[in-house]
Amino acid sequence: MLLSALLAGLFPLAVCELLLWLGSYTSQTQWTLTFFLMLAWLIGAFAIRAQVIRPLQTLSNMVAALREEDFSFRARRASREDALGELVLEINTLSDTLQSQRLGSMEAVALLKKVLMEIDVAVFTFDPQQRLRIVNRAGEQLMGMTQERLLGRTAQELRLDTLLNQPGGRTLRMSFPGREGRWAIQQTSFRERGVPHQLLLISDLSRALREEERQAWQRLIRVLGHELNNSLAPIKSIAGTLRSLAARPNRPEDWNQDVERGLEVIESRADALSRFMQAYTKLARLPAPTFTKVQIGSLVRHAAGVEARLPVEVIPGEEITLEGDPDQLEQLLINVVRNAVDASLDPSIRTPGSVQVGWDVNGQAVEVFIRDQGPGLLNSNNLFVPFFTTKSGGSGIGLVLSRQIAEAHGGTLTLDNRKDVRGCQATLRLPLDSHAGVR
Repeated sequence: MLLSALLAGLFPLAVCELLLWLGSYTSQTQWTLTFFLMLAWLIGAFAIRAQVIRPLQTLSNMVAALREEDFSFRARRASREDALGELVLEINTLSDTLQSQRLGSMEAVALLKKVLMEIDVAVFTFDPQQRLRIVNRAGEQLMGMTQERLLGRTAQELRLDTLLNQPGGRTLRMSFPGREGRWAIQQTSFRERGVPHQLLLISDLSRALREEERQAWQRLIRVLGHELNNSLAPIKSIAGTLRSLAARPNRPEDWNQDVERGLEVIESRADALSRFMQAYTKLARLPAPTFTKVQIGSLVRHAAGVEARLPVEVIPGEEITLEGDPDQLEQLLINVVRNAVDASLDPSIRTPGSVQVGWDVNGQAVEVFIRDQGPGLLNSNNLFVPFFTTKSGGSGIGLVLSRQIAEAHGGTLTLDNRKDVRGCQATLRLPLDSHAGVR
């Protein structure tokens, strides 16, 4: 820039010197004017250099600050009247944007760290050499060591290498230095600044399982107590009545009839208790399914044909063959169809409703639906509670067994009220086997 300024002023200087020395000036005047012209030429060149270089140096300092992630530098007295001024204003705007983004990023990271430290899931992050880089408070408690002692250790030293080298999504019973129990293991990978890392999540399932077990036992005991009281209360009452009659010195004439009726009631309630225990045994001893080729259409038609109290309409779909236990699936469909017919014949309905059974393919699963026109579901919370029933003479295990069969086949069984008309729809969803095909 200095050389360019000197060259730009060299021609005007040469012209002035030529006119000066060719004119009728004294020697002293010529040398004096030459000195001042040379001085002005140099001063002007350096001034031009300073006017251009100084803004560029300022911009260089600002860019260097941005590279060092220091966004506090700003250039002053910049305007949009020249190109350099516009560049300075744009870099100032860039600094404001980067500063705002960095503040938001820092706040987000601080929130993430806070959440990471407070959650009760043990979090471990390992670098490519499987050295621990991040651990939260739950991880410290699980390993029985502080963060300072844990960071930098390898997964092998912490005895977590087997969990890192296996696929995630597993449930294991393991013993750690800080605790033992049943754990859900999740393992995945991510990149930080282009470097691959491994993330290991270990969550304690023991407390949740104990709570679920406690609630299940409470529901079961409540239903068992209700059923036992329904049988034992009349037995106790009738037994007491018969004892009082037997203790009388003068027995009434209809003594034999009272004894017979009382014994009949006791026998009836004992039979009910026996059926109840048989149902409990059946529920507890459900065998594992034996998988063979099953045609859904054939099962649906057979289950619909078993019911004789009400015609069951079959809505056919594509003929699907999948892997399953035909006996268990048929029992499931018969139970649900029987419940649908019971609902459509409910005494609270003036005219009996209809029952429809059909199936369809939805993605990678086949869905079998059973629709009734009964009173619908008033409360679905106890539908799958063992021994809970709203029907007189019901055992309360039909839906429970049906859902167990569906889940043993990797499927689901749901019951919901119909939206278009009165009644309920049961939906059995079974996954299609990889060898299954549509015929």
